[in-house]
Amino acid sequence: MGILTRATKTDTPAAVHMELQSLVDSHEQPFVVIDRNYRILAVNSAYERAFGTNGTEAVGKPCYRVSHNNDAPCHESGEDCPHVNLFEVGQQDSVLHIHYDKDHRMCQVRVTAYPLHGSDGELYMGELIQQLSGPEERRLEGKRMVGCTPTFMSCMEQLKMVASAQAPVLLQGETGTGKELAASYIHRNSKRSDQPFMTVDCTVLTEPLFEAEVFGHAKGAFTGSVGEHIGLFEQAHGGTLFLDEIGELPRAQQAKLLRVLETGQYRRVGGKGSRKADVRIICATNRHLWESVKAGHFREDLYYRIACLAVRLPPLRERLGDIEQLAPNLLEPIGRTMSKHFSLSAAAVDRLKQYDYPGNVRELRNILFIAATHSRNGEIGIDTINEVFDIHTQGRVQPCGPQSLNPQPAVAVQPVNGASLHDVEAQHIKELLKKHHANRRLVAKALGISERTLYRKLKKYGLG
Repeated sequence: MGILTRATKTDTPAAVHMELQSLVDSHEQPFVVIDRNYRILAVNSAYERAFGTNGTEAVGKPCYRVSHNNDAPCHESGEDCPHVNLFEVGQQDSVLHIHYDKDHRMCQVRVTAYPLHGSDGELYMGELIQQLSGPEERRLEGKRMVGCTPTFMSCMEQLKMVASAQAPVLLQGETGTGKELAASYIHRNSKRSDQPFMTVDCTVLTEPLFEAEVFGHAKGAFTGSVGEHIGLFEQAHGGTLFLDEIGELPRAQQAKLLRVLETGQYRRVGGKGSRKADVRIICATNRHLWESVKAGHFREDLYYRIACLAVRLPPLRERLGDIEQLAPNLLEPIGRTMSKHFSLSAAAVDRLKQYDYPGNVRELRNILFIAATHSRNGEIGIDTINEVFDIHTQGRVQPCGPQSLNPQPAVAVQPVNGASLHDVEAQHIKELLKKHHANRRLVAKALGISERTLYRKLKKYGLG
């Protein structure tokens, strides 16, 4: 632990200062001491490292100014804050919270506040800060989980907890809720973070292709196999294998997967000897998997094997308050592909919050994309968003919320500037393919999506 930075101007006796110093230095996680006037009295080096904050500058300032760049305490703006409860009743409190680093980048944390009684009889608050997203998460522009609503923060905490375990994880959520991002988050925050993270899309693999891709095949195993192929299980050795849409896997493949999970052993297609791989399994599904078990479509024994730890990812309609942070984050990669910076007006953000997003974050990204293509100067206002919604929601789903538009009949409308979302996105992908010489990895990176999602779009638009 580093040396404690402490206040130089205070009425607290020197003996109490020493107590505070000893206390904060005993913690390996970020720890700060705050008085009843919200003033920071001490921070440890872990806090300085986590948030890029210089302790000398932080001490003596209000906590809400340092951590939030606010002019008033967090609870006055409706946020959960343990300060009031602790100093009113003197009890320990714990809340999910948002902190900001020195560059004003959001970091999701759990704050646990402890009552500290100094030798002078004063009550202080000791604040232990457990990070749910670290600095590496904040650098993943456009590819990180973003939000600050209680629903989202609770989900993030669950993901953080399961990341520390070694057991299989089942992620359950509607299409577009970010299950692959959640799986990647679990991997990056696990002990396997420096090892491979591999993905299997269970919706596109036929039975023979599943075995060849997942377990590999020997040379000459079947017609056209001129060489051996290392399967994803082997490639993921020491790391994590993510099986997306596991509910779509046919029962024949389910049995083969179950054997591997039970024994840790597998055999390449056409191979003679058994192989072993140390792999953590994360599965995802947009189905109610237990209903599939009861219907006989999914093996019960495999369900119990993969669902040791289950996390539900909330749909976007349950966390519309996150759009204020989420939308700019999604616009960043869109702007990079167009070599332009985009920003949303406050009215545009409010309008985006009035829709229920049956396609979740993926649908929000599409709406922002089409809005960006029709922005003249990079400023996306409410008129542009309304124009996009007029096309996007006709005859489908109406916006929600107290200020939603009046229901419209399902009539044919002309796309904005004569081009539909389908046409604009297809043309944009076509231009990126040309720019990157058909390198799908670079195109996916430019779009801020996975290669698997890009593959689906290429197939959808006939560009593959």
